[in-house]
Amino acid sequence: MRIAVDVMGGDHGCGVVIQGAINALKNDSKISTIYLVGPEPEIKAALAGRESDPRLQITHASEFLTMEDKPVAAVRKKKDCSILRAVELVKDGKADAVVSVGNTGGIFAAATFKMGRLPGVDRGCIATVIPTPDNEFVLLDSGANIDCTPLNLAQYAVMGSVYSREILGYSKPRVGVLSIGREETKGTALTLEVLRLCKLLNLNFIGNIEGHDLFHNEVDVVICDGFVGNIVLKTCESLAMSMFRYLKRELTSTVIRKIGAKLSQGAFRTIRNRMDPDVYGGAPLLGFNGAIMKAHGSAREKAITSAIGVIAKNVNHRVNEIMISEIADANRRLDAASAVNLSTNPA
Repeated sequence: MRIAVDVMGGDHGCGVVIQGAINALKNDSKISTIYLVGPEPEIKAALAGRESDPRLQITHASEFLTMEDKPVAAVRKKKDCSILRAVELVKDGKADAVVSVGNTGGIFAAATFKMGRLPGVDRGCIATVIPTPDNEFVLLDSGANIDCTPLNLAQYAVMGSVYSREILGYSKPRVGVLSIGREETKGTALTLEVLRLCKLLNLNFIGNIEGHDLFHNEVDVVICDGFVGNIVLKTCESLAMSMFRYLKRELTSTVIRKIGAKLSQGAFRTIRNRMDPDVYGGAPLLGFNGAIMKAHGSAREKAITSAIGVIAKNVNHRVNEIMISEIADANRRLDAASAVNLSTNPA
Protein backbone atom coordinates (compact mmCIF):
# COMPACT_ATOMS: atom_id res chain seq x y z
CA MET A 1 0.00 0.00 0.00
CA ARG A 2 1.31 3.43 -1.00
CA ILE A 3 0.11 6.70 0.51
CA ALA A 4 0.85 10.23 -0.66
CA VAL A 5 1.03 12.75 2.19
CA ASP A 6 0.81 16.44 1.37
CA VAL A 7 3.01 17.87 4.11
CA MET A 8 2.26 21.55 3.41
CA GLY A 9 -0.46 23.96 4.54
CA GLY A 10 -0.78 22.94 8.19
CA ASP A 11 -0.56 25.30 11.16
CA HIS A 12 2.52 23.63 12.70
CA GLY A 13 4.84 23.14 9.73
CA CYS A 14 5.80 20.10 7.73
CA GLY A 15 7.86 18.54 10.54
CA VAL A 16 4.72 17.65 12.50
CA VAL A 17 3.18 16.00 9.44
CA ILE A 18 6.38 14.09 8.70
CA GLN A 19 6.64 12.79 12.27
CA GLY A 20 3.02 11.64 12.07
CA ALA A 21 3.88 9.76 8.88
CA ILE A 22 6.91 8.12 10.53
CA ASN A 23 4.71 7.00 13.43
CA ALA A 24 2.15 5.59 11.00
CA LEU A 25 4.83 3.47 9.34
CA LYS A 26 5.69 1.99 12.74
CA ASN A 27 2.03 1.10 13.29
CA ASP A 28 1.30 -0.52 9.93
CA SER A 29 3.72 -2.85 8.18
CA LYS A 30 1.35 -3.11 5.20
CA ILE A 31 2.27 0.42 4.13
CA SER A 32 5.04 -0.08 1.58
CA THR A 33 5.62 3.59 0.74
CA ILE A 34 4.72 7.02 2.05
CA TYR A 35 5.42 9.82 -0.42
CA LEU A 36 6.18 13.08 1.39
CA VAL A 37 4.95 15.72 -1.05
CA GLY A 38 6.21 19.29 -0.78
CA PRO A 39 9.36 21.41 -1.25
CA GLU A 40 12.28 18.99 -1.12
CA PRO A 41 14.65 21.31 0.84
CA GLU A 42 12.05 21.81 3.59
CA ILE A 43 11.27 18.11 3.79
CA LYS A 44 14.96 17.16 3.99
CA ALA A 45 15.52 19.75 6.72
CA ALA A 46 12.55 18.38 8.69
CA LEU A 47 13.80 14.79 8.27
CA ALA A 48 17.25 15.65 9.63
CA GLY A 49 17.67 14.15 13.07
CA ARG A 50 14.50 12.06 12.84
CA GLU A 51 14.33 8.30 12.69
CA SER A 52 14.88 7.24 9.07
CA ASP A 53 12.70 4.71 7.25
CA PRO A 54 13.40 3.48 3.71
CA ARG A 55 9.68 3.50 3.00
CA LEU A 56 9.69 7.32 3.06
CA GLN A 57 10.14 8.93 -0.36
CA ILE A 58 10.19 12.62 -1.25
CA THR A 59 8.13 14.01 -4.12
CA HIS A 60 9.13 17.60 -4.82
CA ALA A 61 6.50 20.30 -5.24
CA SER A 62 7.62 23.91 -5.44
CA GLU A 63 4.28 25.46 -4.39
CA PHE A 64 1.46 24.88 -1.94
CA LEU A 65 -2.03 26.24 -1.34
CA THR A 66 -2.53 28.64 1.54
CA MET A 67 -5.75 28.88 3.53
CA GLU A 68 -6.34 32.26 1.88
CA ASP A 69 -6.16 30.89 -1.68
CA LYS A 70 -9.41 30.60 -3.60
CA PRO A 71 -9.50 26.83 -4.25
CA VAL A 72 -10.44 26.48 -7.91
CA ALA A 73 -8.40 29.46 -9.11
CA ALA A 74 -5.38 28.43 -7.04
CA VAL A 75 -5.43 24.83 -8.28
CA ARG A 76 -5.48 26.10 -11.86
CA LYS A 77 -2.76 28.69 -11.26
CA LYS A 78 -0.39 26.75 -8.97
CA LYS A 79 0.33 23.80 -11.24
CA ASP A 80 3.18 22.55 -9.05
CA CYS A 81 1.38 22.78 -5.70
CA SER A 82 1.78 19.92 -3.25
CA ILE A 83 -1.87 18.81 -3.18
CA LEU A 84 -1.97 18.52 -6.98
CA ARG A 85 1.25 16.51 -6.97
CA ALA A 86 -0.14 14.20 -4.26
CA VAL A 87 -3.40 13.65 -6.15
CA GLU A 88 -1.50 13.03 -9.39
CA LEU A 89 0.42 10.21 -7.71
CA VAL A 90 -2.91 8.44 -7.22
CA LYS A 91 -4.15 9.31 -10.70
CA ASP A 92 -0.95 7.91 -12.21
CA GLY A 93 -1.23 4.67 -10.20
CA LYS A 94 1.84 5.37 -8.06
CA ALA A 95 -0.13 5.78 -4.82
CA ASP A 96 -3.38 4.38 -3.46
CA ALA A 97 -4.47 7.24 -1.20
CA VAL A 98 -3.87 10.87 -0.23
CA VAL A 99 -3.69 12.58 3.17
CA SER A 100 -3.50 16.37 3.38
CA VAL A 101 -3.67 19.06 6.07
CA GLY A 102 -4.09 21.79 3.49
CA ASN A 103 -6.85 23.97 2.09
CA THR A 104 -10.08 21.92 2.12
CA GLY A 105 -11.54 23.54 -0.97
CA GLY A 106 -8.26 23.07 -2.78
CA ILE A 107 -8.18 19.37 -1.95
CA PHE A 108 -11.76 18.98 -3.14
CA ALA A 109 -11.01 20.87 -6.35
CA ALA A 110 -7.84 18.84 -7.01
CA ALA A 111 -9.73 15.59 -6.47
CA THR A 112 -12.54 16.70 -8.78
CA PHE A 113 -10.29 17.90 -11.62
CA LYS A 114 -7.49 15.33 -11.40
CA MET A 115 -8.99 12.13 -9.93
CA GLY A 116 -12.53 12.41 -11.17
CA ARG A 117 -15.56 10.85 -9.53
CA LEU A 118 -16.38 7.19 -9.11
CA PRO A 119 -18.56 5.72 -11.88
CA GLY A 120 -22.19 6.67 -11.30
CA VAL A 121 -21.45 9.28 -8.62
CA ASP A 122 -22.90 12.67 -9.50
CA ARG A 123 -20.91 14.69 -6.95
CA GLY A 124 -18.34 13.93 -4.26
CA CYS A 125 -18.75 14.99 -0.64
CA ILE A 126 -16.98 15.40 2.70
CA ALA A 127 -17.91 12.98 5.48
CA THR A 128 -17.19 13.69 9.14
CA VAL A 129 -17.32 11.12 11.93
CA ILE A 130 -18.82 12.58 15.11
CA PRO A 131 -18.59 10.64 18.40
CA THR A 132 -21.48 10.38 20.86
CA PRO A 133 -21.60 8.63 24.26
CA ASP A 134 -22.78 5.36 22.67
CA ASN A 135 -21.90 5.41 18.96
CA GLU A 136 -20.33 7.40 16.15
CA PHE A 137 -22.35 8.85 13.31
CA VAL A 138 -21.17 9.91 9.87
CA LEU A 139 -22.34 13.39 8.83
CA LEU A 140 -22.39 14.06 5.09
CA ASP A 141 -22.12 16.37 3.34
CA SER A 142 -20.30 18.38 6.01
CA GLY A 143 -19.34 21.36 3.89
CA ALA A 144 -18.28 20.68 0.31
CA ASN A 145 -21.56 21.27 -1.53
CA ILE A 146 -23.84 24.10 -0.43
CA ASP A 147 -26.46 23.39 -3.09
CA CYS A 148 -27.37 19.73 -3.51
CA THR A 149 -29.93 17.84 -5.57
CA PRO A 150 -32.06 14.99 -4.16
CA LEU A 151 -29.93 12.55 -6.20
CA ASN A 152 -26.76 13.90 -4.58
CA LEU A 153 -28.11 13.27 -1.08
CA ALA A 154 -29.48 9.84 -1.97
CA GLN A 155 -26.02 8.88 -3.21
CA TYR A 156 -24.46 10.33 -0.04
CA ALA A 157 -26.74 8.01 1.90
CA VAL A 158 -25.33 5.03 0.02
CA MET A 159 -21.69 6.13 0.38
CA GLY A 160 -22.15 7.02 4.06
CA SER A 161 -23.69 3.63 4.74
CA VAL A 162 -20.74 1.87 3.09
CA TYR A 163 -18.25 3.97 5.07
CA SER A 164 -20.04 3.34 8.36
CA ARG A 165 -20.15 -0.38 7.70
CA GLU A 166 -16.60 -0.87 6.43
CA ILE A 167 -14.65 1.65 8.54
CA LEU A 168 -16.70 2.08 11.72
CA GLY A 169 -17.96 -1.51 11.88
CA TYR A 170 -21.74 -1.02 11.99
CA SER A 171 -23.24 -4.07 10.26
CA LYS A 172 -26.54 -2.35 9.36
CA PRO A 173 -25.99 1.40 9.70
CA ARG A 174 -29.16 3.38 10.39
CA VAL A 175 -29.50 6.12 7.78
CA GLY A 176 -31.56 9.24 8.42
CA VAL A 177 -32.29 12.54 6.67
CA LEU A 178 -31.74 15.56 8.90
CA SER A 179 -34.96 17.57 9.04
CA ILE A 180 -37.10 19.66 11.42
CA GLY A 181 -39.27 16.76 12.52
CA ARG A 182 -39.64 13.01 12.20
CA GLU A 183 -42.98 13.27 10.46
CA GLU A 184 -42.73 12.49 6.75
CA THR A 185 -44.64 15.67 5.90
CA LYS A 186 -42.04 17.94 7.51
CA GLY A 187 -39.01 19.45 5.80
CA THR A 188 -37.99 21.37 2.70
CA ALA A 189 -38.73 20.34 -0.87
CA LEU A 190 -35.19 18.90 -0.94
CA THR A 191 -35.49 16.76 2.19
CA LEU A 192 -38.97 15.53 1.25
CA GLU A 193 -37.71 14.30 -2.12
CA VAL A 194 -34.61 12.74 -0.55
CA LEU A 195 -36.88 10.91 1.87
CA ARG A 196 -38.84 9.49 -1.07
CA LEU A 197 -35.71 8.42 -2.95
CA CYS A 198 -34.01 6.79 0.03
CA LYS A 199 -37.05 4.59 0.60
CA LEU A 200 -36.35 3.04 -2.81
CA LEU A 201 -32.78 2.07 -1.94
CA ASN A 202 -31.27 -0.97 -0.27
CA LEU A 203 -30.49 0.83 2.99
CA ASN A 204 -31.41 0.50 6.64
CA PHE A 205 -33.31 3.75 6.19
CA ILE A 206 -35.12 5.14 9.26
CA GLY A 207 -36.59 8.26 7.64
CA ASN A 208 -36.37 11.78 8.99
CA ILE A 209 -34.36 12.57 12.11
CA GLU A 210 -34.13 15.74 14.19
CA GLY A 211 -31.19 17.54 15.74
CA HIS A 212 -31.86 16.11 19.20
CA ASP A 213 -31.61 12.55 17.79
CA LEU A 214 -27.95 12.97 16.89
CA PHE A 215 -26.47 12.28 20.33
CA HIS A 216 -28.94 9.66 21.57
CA ASN A 217 -27.77 6.65 19.51
CA GLU A 218 -30.68 7.01 17.10
CA VAL A 219 -28.76 7.14 13.82
CA ASP A 220 -25.40 6.11 12.30
CA VAL A 221 -25.44 8.02 9.00
CA VAL A 222 -26.85 11.58 8.84
CA ILE A 223 -27.68 13.01 5.42
CA CYS A 224 -27.93 16.74 4.67
CA ASP A 225 -26.61 19.34 2.25
CA GLY A 226 -23.24 20.96 2.89
CA PHE A 227 -24.76 24.20 4.17
CA VAL A 228 -26.66 22.46 6.98
CA GLY A 229 -23.90 19.93 7.58
CA ASN A 230 -21.18 22.51 8.08
CA ILE A 231 -23.35 24.43 10.56
CA VAL A 232 -24.04 21.22 12.49
CA LEU A 233 -20.33 20.28 12.51
CA LYS A 234 -19.03 23.65 13.69
CA THR A 235 -21.80 24.00 16.27
CA CYS A 236 -20.90 20.59 17.72
CA GLU A 237 -17.20 21.48 17.81
CA SER A 238 -17.86 24.83 19.47
CA LEU A 239 -20.28 23.36 22.02
CA ALA A 240 -17.80 20.62 23.00
CA MET A 241 -14.98 23.14 23.53
CA SER A 242 -17.28 25.47 25.48
CA MET A 243 -18.47 22.68 27.76
CA PHE A 244 -14.89 21.65 28.60
CA ARG A 245 -13.97 25.26 29.37
CA TYR A 246 -17.10 25.68 31.48
CA LEU A 247 -16.42 22.49 33.43
CA LYS A 248 -12.79 23.46 34.03
CA ARG A 249 -13.80 26.88 35.33
CA GLU A 250 -16.48 25.56 37.67
CA LEU A 251 -14.48 22.58 38.92
CA THR A 252 -11.57 24.80 39.95
CA SER A 253 -13.63 27.60 41.52
CA THR A 254 -13.47 26.27 45.12
CA VAL A 255 -11.24 23.95 47.14
CA ILE A 256 -14.03 21.40 47.60
CA ARG A 257 -14.76 21.33 43.89
CA LYS A 258 -11.05 20.89 43.15
CA ILE A 259 -11.00 17.84 45.42
CA GLY A 260 -14.09 16.45 43.66
CA ALA A 261 -12.51 17.08 40.29
CA LYS A 262 -9.36 15.26 41.40
CA LEU A 263 -11.42 12.25 42.43
CA SER A 264 -13.22 12.32 39.05
CA GLN A 265 -10.10 12.60 36.90
CA GLY A 266 -10.53 9.12 35.45
CA ALA A 267 -14.06 9.85 34.26
CA PHE A 268 -13.04 13.18 32.73
CA ARG A 269 -10.09 11.52 30.99
CA THR A 270 -12.41 8.89 29.49
CA ILE A 271 -14.76 11.57 28.18
CA ARG A 272 -11.92 13.61 26.71
CA ASN A 273 -10.44 10.55 24.99
CA ARG A 274 -13.86 9.65 23.62
CA MET A 275 -14.36 13.13 22.17
CA ASP A 276 -10.78 13.52 20.93
CA PRO A 277 -10.91 14.43 17.19
CA ASP A 278 -7.31 13.27 16.76
CA VAL A 279 -8.52 9.66 17.06
CA TYR A 280 -10.42 10.02 13.77
CA GLY A 281 -7.63 11.86 11.98
CA GLY A 282 -9.83 14.03 9.81
CA ALA A 283 -12.64 13.83 7.29
CA PRO A 284 -12.66 11.53 4.26
CA LEU A 285 -13.68 12.82 0.84
CA LEU A 286 -16.05 10.25 -0.64
CA GLY A 287 -17.02 9.58 -4.23
CA PHE A 288 -13.64 10.06 -5.92
CA ASN A 289 -11.35 7.73 -7.88
CA GLY A 290 -8.97 7.40 -4.96
CA ALA A 291 -9.04 7.40 -1.18
CA ILE A 292 -8.61 10.90 0.30
CA MET A 293 -8.39 12.07 3.91
CA LYS A 294 -8.47 15.74 4.87
CA ALA A 295 -6.75 16.25 8.22
CA HIS A 296 -7.43 19.42 10.18
CA GLY A 297 -5.07 22.32 9.55
CA SER A 298 -4.20 22.37 13.25
CA ALA A 299 -3.47 18.62 13.32
CA ARG A 300 -0.43 17.45 15.25
CA GLU A 301 1.45 14.14 15.06
CA LYS A 302 -1.28 11.98 16.63
CA ALA A 303 -3.95 13.22 14.24
CA ILE A 304 -1.70 12.69 11.20
CA THR A 305 -0.90 9.15 12.33
CA SER A 306 -4.61 8.45 12.79
CA ALA A 307 -5.49 9.95 9.40
CA ILE A 308 -2.98 7.70 7.65
CA GLY A 309 -4.25 4.69 9.62
CA VAL A 310 -7.89 5.39 8.68
CA ILE A 311 -7.14 5.91 4.99
CA ALA A 312 -5.05 2.72 4.99
CA LYS A 313 -8.09 0.87 6.38
CA ASN A 314 -10.17 2.44 3.62
CA VAL A 315 -7.81 1.01 1.00
CA ASN A 316 -7.60 -2.40 2.71
CA HIS A 317 -11.39 -2.70 2.85
CA ARG A 318 -11.70 -1.72 -0.82
CA VAL A 319 -14.27 0.88 0.13
CA ASN A 320 -14.34 2.52 -3.29
CA GLU A 321 -14.99 -0.77 -5.06
CA ILE A 322 -17.92 -1.45 -2.75
CA MET A 323 -19.25 2.07 -3.30
CA ILE A 324 -19.12 1.62 -7.08
CA SER A 325 -21.21 -1.54 -6.82
CA GLU A 326 -23.75 -0.09 -4.39
CA ILE A 327 -24.05 3.22 -6.23
CA ALA A 328 -24.73 1.27 -9.44
CA ASP A 329 -27.48 -0.68 -7.66
CA ALA A 330 -28.94 2.54 -6.25
CA ASN A 331 -28.95 4.23 -9.65
CA ARG A 332 -30.70 1.20 -11.21
CA ARG A 333 -33.40 1.30 -8.54
CA LEU A 334 -33.93 5.03 -8.97
CA ASP A 335 -34.01 4.77 -12.77
CA ALA A 336 -36.51 1.90 -12.61
CA ALA A 337 -38.75 3.84 -10.22
CA SER A 338 -38.54 6.90 -12.47
CA ALA A 339 -39.50 4.80 -15.54
CA VAL A 340 -42.52 3.35 -13.72
CA ASN A 341 -43.57 6.81 -12.63
CA LEU A 342 -43.36 8.11 -16.19
CA SER A 343 -45.39 5.21 -17.56
CA THR A 344 -48.15 5.65 -14.99
CA ASN A 345 -48.09 9.45 -15.05
CA PRO A 346 -47.27 10.47 -18.64
CA ALA A 347 -46.74 14.16 -19.28
